[in-house]
Amino acid sequence: MCSENVSSAVNQQERLDAYIAGYVDGEGSFHVAIQRNPSTKMKLQLVPEFHVSQNAERRQVLDLIKLRLACGRIQENHRASSDTSMVFVVRNRDDLILKVIPFFERQPLLSSKQQDFLKFASIVQAMAEGKHLSPEGFQSLKDQALSMNGGGRYPKSASGGGIQNPQRPYAERVGRREDMVRSAWRHAESRRNVVTRHDRN
Repeated sequence: MCSENVSSAVNQQERLDAYIAGYVDGEGSFHVAIQRNPSTKMKLQLVPEFHVSQNAERRQVLDLIKLRLACGRIQENHRASSDTSMVFVVRNRDDLILKVIPFFERQPLLSSKQQDFLKFASIVQAMAEGKHLSPEGFQSLKDQALSMNGGGRYPKSASGGGIQNPQRPYAERVGRREDMVRSAWRHAESRRNVVTRHDRN
């Protein structure tokens, strides 16, 4: 009986994790903003950010993700606006390295957003190693950041310097493509199909 309970708990955790991965595949973003900061040697700084948006009446999904990842915060997505949507945000580098990135390494996304995640993880790890502190390293990471989320086609600063403001709402920065959202159950189903095909080989 004990082994059955353990197995059931594991299965529930796997389903939850697959649900979260599928949800993030549709409503989440891995983003590295490039922000002016006169106090730094480069006068710019890289700001990695993982975030997930949802309407206020469905905030419980964000609460669930926050609880599972054990980090981040939930805040209004459009401040000083009639829009009441919410966003779950993780910017702390330790949380990104120790909690967010390992989760999505175990639960890879099934859309092209997986490529953004891989670039994001590489940039965050490089920053943890201090590679952004040299001019060459910073430029390399900046180029990688600008290649994410549509290859730089989203709005940048008026100065033309490729500066992206991490404070702008997710919906404004990357657009809402709800017709392209993969439902969580489809994400889990696709993962099972991949495993099945692998087993057959």
